[in-house]
Amino acid sequence: MKTKPVAAILYDFDKTLSTKDMQEYAFIPGIGMTAEEFWKKCNRLTQEHSMDQILAYMYVMLTEARGKKLLNREEFKNLGETVELFPGVLSWFNRVNAYAQRLGLCLEHYIISSGLKEIIEGTPIAKQFKGIYAAEFFYDEQNVPVWPAMAVNYTSKTQFLFRINKGVLDVTDHTGLNKFTPENKRRIPFQNMIYIGDGFTDVPCMKLVKVNGGHSIAVYSDKKQTAIDIMHQGRVDYIAPADYSEAGKLEKTVFAVLDLICAQNVALEMNFKDFHETE
Repeated sequence: MKTKPVAAILYDFDKTLSTKDMQEYAFIPGIGMTAEEFWKKCNRLTQEHSMDQILAYMYVMLTEARGKKLLNREEFKNLGETVELFPGVLSWFNRVNAYAQRLGLCLEHYIISSGLKEIIEGTPIAKQFKGIYAAEFFYDEQNVPVWPAMAVNYTSKTQFLFRINKGVLDVTDHTGLNKFTPENKRRIPFQNMIYIGDGFTDVPCMKLVKVNGGHSIAVYSDKKQTAIDIMHQGRVDYIAPADYSEAGKLEKTVFAVLDLICAQNVALEMNFKDFHETE
């Protein structure tokens, strides 16, 4: 039986699928802070201690919650239920999957985010993703977070592109990730990838996918100029409002790119067949 080509859509989360940073919906109000106060404290830690920005916000979440809010794995997932998603996101996956299937593609979805994996897992779309790569806490026997298990910053995001490219999805498997794999043996070629993000923090992933033959899209809600700047700088191929509704610009763009991916795979298969028939 002929195997379908595998394609993937890779998403940032905050301000790409959700309308704002995930901590701002319920967590920050729940500890009696404003979003401005919370992020200002995180930025101050970063500057004063030459600290990674992701580790800084994870530290502030733990320290500011003490005596104010019980934190455990289940509570983080409950916070995910409060996350507001952009229009059309809930029905997006069924629509785009059905379109890919009609083209003869096997389509997978992945999150690559600097937000918290546990909160994302509490959202109603979590089950749509084959992999969720995001910051994560280590928990003690009572499921209380005590230490960062994973911090995904803006440049370390790129390792997950290679994991998806090679099919090495286990984050503890560094041997498989770094092992040489010929391009034609990689599970999802870069040219079969679409990366969707909202801003400059996504640039390393956007650029990496784009220069390797894939496709990058910058979405925006209230900062269209940022998306325009990123496109003019050659970091992305397309821009669109962060509206995932049926027949919207983003859907039309992704469908057109899937058409292109399908055509490229057909052409490559013909080339491969001709090459081997003439050996």
